[in-house]
Amino acid sequence: MTFRHVRSLAAFGAVLAAGVAGTSQASAKDLTLCWAAWDPANALVELSKDFEAKSGVKMKFEFVPWPNFADRMLNELNSGGKLCDLMIGDSQWIGGAAENGQYVKLNDFFDKEGIKMDDFIPATVVGYAEWPKNSPNYWALPAFGDVVGWSYRKDWFARPELQAEFKQKYGRDLAVPKTFAELKDIAEFFQKREIDGKTVYGAAIYTERGSEGITMGVMDVLYSFGFQYENPDKPYELEGFVNSAKAVQGLEFYKQLYDCCTPPGHSDAYMSEDIDAYKSGQVALHMNFAFTWPGINADANVGGDKSGYFPNPAGPDGKAFAQLGGQGISVVSASEKKDDALAYIKWFAQPEIQQKWWQMGGYSALRKVVEDPGFATSQPYAQTFLDSMAIVKDFWAEPSYASLLQAAQKRFHDYVVAGQGSAQDALDGLAKDWTQVFDDEGKY
Repeated sequence: MTFRHVRSLAAFGAVLAAGVAGTSQASAKDLTLCWAAWDPANALVELSKDFEAKSGVKMKFEFVPWPNFADRMLNELNSGGKLCDLMIGDSQWIGGAAENGQYVKLNDFFDKEGIKMDDFIPATVVGYAEWPKNSPNYWALPAFGDVVGWSYRKDWFARPELQAEFKQKYGRDLAVPKTFAELKDIAEFFQKREIDGKTVYGAAIYTERGSEGITMGVMDVLYSFGFQYENPDKPYELEGFVNSAKAVQGLEFYKQLYDCCTPPGHSDAYMSEDIDAYKSGQVALHMNFAFTWPGINADANVGGDKSGYFPNPAGPDGKAFAQLGGQGISVVSASEKKDDALAYIKWFAQPEIQQKWWQMGGYSALRKVVEDPGFATSQPYAQTFLDSMAIVKDFWAEPSYASLLQAAQKRFHDYVVAGQGSAQDALDGLAKDWTQVFDDEGKY
């Protein structure tokens, strides 16, 4: 998962308009790749110049802003449109695209070209490529690894006066939290504190209602508190798992974190709002996907040694999990240029290209890149990326994921932000909502 229809990411910089293709008829030696409009896509334009030079195929790009991406591209797939030859689509589209024949199954191609899924981070194979999940049926090549983690004001943590005050109050050093309970202590410590003459706040977390934001935030906590999507021994049995006592405790915690420690007006915040809050110096802690870390590291206000990065901390039972992000690259079944599209995937899968992808700002999922001895120290956030990708879980990837997601968005936002009912009410309702969706699909 993610980045489905999300709010504008204009705060991260303007998209290269020159990289966006029109819808005019392409020549036989053109390929159109469809993705969202954001910084990694711009990096892919530059990376793809190598493919153009070696293949003689001209690459065109259809980059759609995140708020419109899912609607635009799912409509393209559902209508059998021929705009996109290659699609870097959301991981949650895999189920629907596979079952509806919208993506080319890649098993035979991978076998022919010696592309092995064992060469990629296992979680990205399951998340971005497989349908059904945990089966050797591949509909994409892992393209952009991503995961929710945290950045923090390392320079604030290091201040001797704050270190002394925190230790006196909590009996431990002001340091990267090992548990969510410790994270909340830190957020409360910074909430409405004055630093350098400015009032600051504890944590920027996900609360957005309209697309997927609050679900992406809540699930990070619920996973670590013991939430399960279904009975591991009986698929689609939700009662007692979605709304377990541990899941309720996790949802209660997320609301407590929202109530105690977020900046003013943070009731509908997702990626761009969180990064704005962090880069402007409003908050000590910042929940966001890893794709934001290169921009933070380079930022004049919070970059370099001013910021540090850490994976999701553990829940009450000592277990930590993180919400998977990122996407795979697929060949669109309606394309009339499948051979060239497959040639692009063959090129993209090469270790030397994957290494360049990482160096240019893409998050490679190739194990040869991320397991290289120098990777962990190649960027200040590289080790946190590895640690986070080792603990990922993902949202439903069912063909009905949109209905499942809409139900989660409403239940979570109504409770966490609007304060309606209890956490038990919210999760009981969600279990019923999801059961109805699966019942309508004939899963029972």
